[in-house]
Amino acid sequence: MAQPKLNSRQDAAVRYLDGPLLVLAGAGSGKTGVITRKIAHLIERGYAGDRIAAVTFTNKAAREMKQRASRLIDAEAARGLTVSTFHSLGLQMIRVEHVALGFKPRFSIFDAEDADKLLADLVGRDVEQRKLARFTISGWKSALVDPETAAAQASGPEQAIARAYGEYQRRLKAYNAVDFDDLLALPVQLLRTDDAARERWQNRFRYLLVDEYQDTNAAQYELLRLLTGVRAAFTVVGDDDQSIYAWRGARPGNIADLSRDFPHLKVIKLEQNYRSVGHVLSAANRLIESNQRAYEKTLWSAMGPGDRVRVLACADEAGEAERVVSEISSHRLRTGNRYGDYAVLYRGNFQSRAFEKALRERGVPYRVSGGRSFFERSEIRDLAAYLKLLVNPDDDAAFLRVINLPRREIGPSTLEALGRYAGGRHLGLFDAARGIGLAGGVGERSGRRLAEFVDWARDLAIAGESTPAKTLVTTLIADIGYRDWLRDTAANTRAARKRLENVDEFLGWLGHLDATADGEARGLDEVVRRLSLMDFAAQSEKDSENQVHLLTLHAAKGLEFDHVFLAGLEEGLLPHHACMDDERIEEERRLLYVGITRARRTLSLSYARRRQRGGEQTDTTPSRFLEELPRDEIEWPTEGRRGRTDPAQGRSQVAALRAMLGDQATADAASDGPDTDRTAE
Repeated sequence: MAQPKLNSRQDAAVRYLDGPLLVLAGAGSGKTGVITRKIAHLIERGYAGDRIAAVTFTNKAAREMKQRASRLIDAEAARGLTVSTFHSLGLQMIRVEHVALGFKPRFSIFDAEDADKLLADLVGRDVEQRKLARFTISGWKSALVDPETAAAQASGPEQAIARAYGEYQRRLKAYNAVDFDDLLALPVQLLRTDDAARERWQNRFRYLLVDEYQDTNAAQYELLRLLTGVRAAFTVVGDDDQSIYAWRGARPGNIADLSRDFPHLKVIKLEQNYRSVGHVLSAANRLIESNQRAYEKTLWSAMGPGDRVRVLACADEAGEAERVVSEISSHRLRTGNRYGDYAVLYRGNFQSRAFEKALRERGVPYRVSGGRSFFERSEIRDLAAYLKLLVNPDDDAAFLRVINLPRREIGPSTLEALGRYAGGRHLGLFDAARGIGLAGGVGERSGRRLAEFVDWARDLAIAGESTPAKTLVTTLIADIGYRDWLRDTAANTRAARKRLENVDEFLGWLGHLDATADGEARGLDEVVRRLSLMDFAAQSEKDSENQVHLLTLHAAKGLEFDHVFLAGLEEGLLPHHACMDDERIEEERRLLYVGITRARRTLSLSYARRRQRGGEQTDTTPSRFLEELPRDEIEWPTEGRRGRTDPAQGRSQVAALRAMLGDQATADAASDGPDTDRTAE
């Protein structure tokens, strides 16, 4: 199939190989096409496929990039090409360099739940305290702050977390495990301190490409800098106007830092937008002008002006939801569109409730993005924990999850005694459970049960070296009577059936993995690593062509829809009341910019004059961002009518409301903030 022709700036970005390159790619400007075409161009210019790495932030984005590149490149020429997430690249490096980093070959990757259980022993059982500790430690790792530095710099409540950080890392090492943040921090540590390793990896990758560069944190930036070295053979593609993940360590300043660390950096701007009509882009351009930016750019489109952006003023949140759903229904009847062409975006997850109610009442199908993923369900996590333990017997978190699942009559006192025995002999719990002399501490009966479990697991692990994963897990399920246990412990028959269906779906996924092993045996350790790095959300994606999309602005990043309704344009909500200082208000503006640029054809912005807060209806203040939109390109329909008023009148109404209600609304907002969506890569 013929590829679309590149515009002049895209072509220049593809062909430039004379030094480090920043491609400043506006929303909808075709950046993924530039990256995939550049991979093909590099191979045409003589770069070996196995010497090129392209990295991005989600497995879904990496898969798309790899698929698009495969259509441009001969399979033989592309052999060994690395297209992955940052974390997958880090994992690859740790696997190769595990000896230098002090790990055994079959190390485990702790997910958030594993880390939470480990932290519970260090900071206590209080949920909020554990959450704060995990968030703080993750922030330190992303910023490349080691436990010693954290302990020296911490003050107040962070001092206790800093002490826990050091012990947390020691226990991870003892369990032969890493967490997700280590997948970046450990490779950086290696490249900083080991000259031979740094030279190996700089020679391993002769050219590096990075997508969504504006979302990089300190560790990812340092990994880029160390991998490319003095040769600086890289292209990064990003847009500082779409940097909306500061809460997880993203540093939009990394774009400015490039010109400092790489004085010969070339910058190419991609400003032609292939997604949105002119009026949508005018609103986006005018809004983002209020931010301080390292590089100015102005999006434009050859698609014509399209419909004006509309502002909908509504009485309350119920009225806002009813108005939006009414607009969707009537527009669909007039145009014959699919429900999937429409999206409702909002700042916080809690805002979906009113829209769900209104959609249900009208019988409109919808889907809410960001629900619990398939791979997070308890029965899937149970089976994954068994596999983790078979691969890495030192994984104490996996051992504790499965040792009584299903029940083996091994009580808390037995596990406490086992823990003391293991600690005194510097053993993992699994090895200690078969230790000579253990029975004296736990009793003969419990000792026998522990020994039987260890012997069974060891035999299964040996079988796993030559048995397909699906067959192995099928045997495991039968051995432990897992299906009967699921039936016996389910709340009702329907819940039991759903849990069993999930188990069968997991077996199907394992079978697919076995079937796509490219003619090579897929080791059990590889299966476990894939489980740990899965793009979980992608596994539960369903056909959404006939469903209205409800999702947060954070979750909407990277998506696009023909018709967008952006709800809750109120002070304290968007912008959020916790983000009113100069730096964070700029991120809130970028968040709205991302929402606006999701719209292809039409965009409506809505706000409620009153909203439920703390059990009471309170007056709100329209968002300051409404005043930053282009005066002559916005329609201000009166409430409940489709006719439009004079735009100046509409803007003056907003300004008057803000002036009149500002103090009270700000005070009310401080008592109730939205549930910020934190959906990843």
